[in-house]
Amino acid sequence: MVNTGREKLVNAITDPEKVWDIIVVGGGATGLGTALDAASRGYQTLLLEQADFAKGTSSRSTKLVHGGVRYLAQGDIGLVREALYERGLLLKNAAHLVKNESFIIPNYEWWSGAFYTIGLTIYDLLAGKLSFGRSKHISKKETISRLPGVIEKGLYGGVVYHDGQFDDSRLAINLAQTCLEQGATVLNYFKVQDLLKAGDKICGVTAKDEESGRIYQLKGKVVINATGVFVDDLLQKDEPHKKPLVKASQGIHIVVDKQFMAGDDAIMIPKTEDGRVLFVVPWHGKLLIGTTDTPLNEHRLEPIALEEEIDFVMRTAGKYLIKPPLRQDVRSVFAGLRPLAAPQEGSAKTKEISRSHKLIVSASGLVTITGGKWTTYRRMAQDTVDKAIVVAKLQPHATVTRNMAIHGNKTDVDRDDHLYVYGSDREALLALMVEQPEWAELLHPRLEYTKAEVIWAVRHEMARKLEDVLARRLRALFLDALAAIDMAPTVAHLMALELNKDEDWEKAQVVDFNMMAQGYLLKD
Repeated sequence: MVNTGREKLVNAITDPEKVWDIIVVGGGATGLGTALDAASRGYQTLLLEQADFAKGTSSRSTKLVHGGVRYLAQGDIGLVREALYERGLLLKNAAHLVKNESFIIPNYEWWSGAFYTIGLTIYDLLAGKLSFGRSKHISKKETISRLPGVIEKGLYGGVVYHDGQFDDSRLAINLAQTCLEQGATVLNYFKVQDLLKAGDKICGVTAKDEESGRIYQLKGKVVINATGVFVDDLLQKDEPHKKPLVKASQGIHIVVDKQFMAGDDAIMIPKTEDGRVLFVVPWHGKLLIGTTDTPLNEHRLEPIALEEEIDFVMRTAGKYLIKPPLRQDVRSVFAGLRPLAAPQEGSAKTKEISRSHKLIVSASGLVTITGGKWTTYRRMAQDTVDKAIVVAKLQPHATVTRNMAIHGNKTDVDRDDHLYVYGSDREALLALMVEQPEWAELLHPRLEYTKAEVIWAVRHEMARKLEDVLARRLRALFLDALAAIDMAPTVAHLMALELNKDEDWEKAQVVDFNMMAQGYLLKD
């Protein structure tokens, strides 16, 4: 097991004369993927994240690894083909987290069965050898049996297609671990405050360790801006009058118990009143329903679901489910931001703004990667490092991530056991429960998480705060916000013992977490 101790990681950056080949700013999917691509090619790589890994967009997705049926409808064949290829690689390289999920489009118009079957057959063909299974039309009777809880009146049948599903922040943590195994240094709670320049060229960053308060000047041959919705903050430090590159769009999800639709299949609603698709997806024993597309003029690290978005998701789900979810049924509601390339002229509709990624190199040599989606993170990283090699005149080496197993990769996991998300680490985690039998205890009667998982998160997954554990190492906050609040004191105490923190730290963590968790509760 590679050492994830913060002290050792911080020691790696203390030499003021060290020059990194590549410094990556941002610890979401894109930043972690870029650091992994760079380190695995042999470059001295440093990644700095201002909060926790995947704190922003990368832990708040619809949990799909997909080509994007909607982009096919928009005619973006290139993006769909690329995403379907990457989907296939992810199923192979992170088999413990990515699974083949069947989606059913219920048909309430007589013509829609043939229409969607034809469209989705093209989707399957674009996937080629990496197809997850053929799309097909199914009868009304089969649709009802596979989607218990779907409205039967007016139903003609359904169309089944296959896509991928995963746990986003768990994959991010595994990517961070893989980066370390490949020789990178990755640090969370390290905020880049400024860019270092020699003349008009960037030669590093100034960063603050948010835990110790210490400021570091870190030299690098090239700096990569992979900060998602915050890319413009770093670009402004480079060129204060630069026009914004990114426009944030918010998407929300609600989480309800499985009783609203007890089957294993997901629903895809292809056309809602705002023109988006809506998904109802089984996830960790719950149902995840979303999403929305709301343009925002400002963004923050902890976005909040808007009332009109909540109403839209519940109203739309209610058109398809016999028992529509009510406010009191919602276990958690969460909002995420998409970094979309800002429209320069003309249309500002977010669903028309490109979802493909863009690479920009500033006159100073700052390399910025924007846009994209979780599914294509590896390809985005490859393109970004290719560009960084040219900018920094590094000795070129080809990417090796196409066939690289991500930490934890294991094909034969038992998805009925919630510990499956640990993949090949599961046995070592179970050994903790033998070492300390009380660690086998559940943290909450409504969720399956154990005390051992908290210890594991601190020792091996770089969790530093209560929120890191309850939101991103365990998914408690996203699955059942009230249960997460109930668990908070126990988890904080376990973490304090592991991190050698005092009672004041423990209390402050619980207060901070409870305040933040209010945004995940639906008030009646």
